[in-house]
Amino acid sequence: MADAQQMIKGLVGGMFTHPVRVPILHTPDEYGMAYEEVTFPSLDGTPLEAWWIPAPGSDKLIVANHPLPMSRYGFPSHLEPWKSMVPGGNDFEVNFLPEYKALHDAGYNVLTYDARNHGQSGDANGGIFTWGQFESRDVAGSLQFVKSRPDLAAMKVGLLSRCMGGNATYVAMTRYPELFADVRCMVNPQPVSLRVMAGQALGAMGLADRIDAMDREFKLITSFTIDQVSPIEYAKNCQVPTFITQVRDDVLTRPEDVQAIFDAIPVDDKKLFWIEGSTRRWDGYTYFPEHPEQLLEWFDKHMG
Repeated sequence: MADAQQMIKGLVGGMFTHPVRVPILHTPDEYGMAYEEVTFPSLDGTPLEAWWIPAPGSDKLIVANHPLPMSRYGFPSHLEPWKSMVPGGNDFEVNFLPEYKALHDAGYNVLTYDARNHGQSGDANGGIFTWGQFESRDVAGSLQFVKSRPDLAAMKVGLLSRCMGGNATYVAMTRYPELFADVRCMVNPQPVSLRVMAGQALGAMGLADRIDAMDREFKLITSFTIDQVSPIEYAKNCQVPTFITQVRDDVLTRPEDVQAIFDAIPVDDKKLFWIEGSTRRWDGYTYFPEHPEQLLEWFDKHMG
């Protein structure tokens, strides 16, 4: 019993609530893109570090964020110590730069930022990660930044909100709907509910019956229950055309959870694409960098 409790404490006190920062190993100039390092405040003042990648002559802008525990670059899970942190065979690099390159070459400006407590952005809230609750302020800050720059304010805006970034976007849509009035659409790879991911992790540890103990530990650290940070209720306030992608057999989640998030979105113009033939979550993050066709098709349809 004591060993099980220590395992739960380690799981919750580690990656589930305290993201490990990663180095930024690639920059846009390596892919032939001119860019500017910019910084802007989150809604609560936390400094966020970002890349502004302009596509001269274009009035279309994609604002991109990232999953836990990644950064605007991606995640160096081909290197230690990050390689050992991720289960399920996800021991290869996630690099978002080819995705930005595909968007840039298709005529899209890109603004991509590190969330609080990730990458090079500022510390906030004692360093804890809240599965979109506090991180929603970063989404709001990115949209406020767009409106604050005369060269960006009139652009058509689309969102590329990945995993945790997608969860945070749904929360922001609920709390700050006025900021999304001019957003044309969203692409949301791999949204997830913590109860489901925690259940999968506990099951792999032989502790499938200890979800209540995990929930208690999560609340002691964050003051939230695992169900309070679920994106499903927040997704009910998404009012933009949304394209969700997910590795169907991802060992870290279950298809019915992603289906429930998709079903909660109350718009008719939405799409769910299952990535087949893999159990690795990271394949959901490398899919568009390697196969950008559907990504570009969705943005072209709604921002053309």
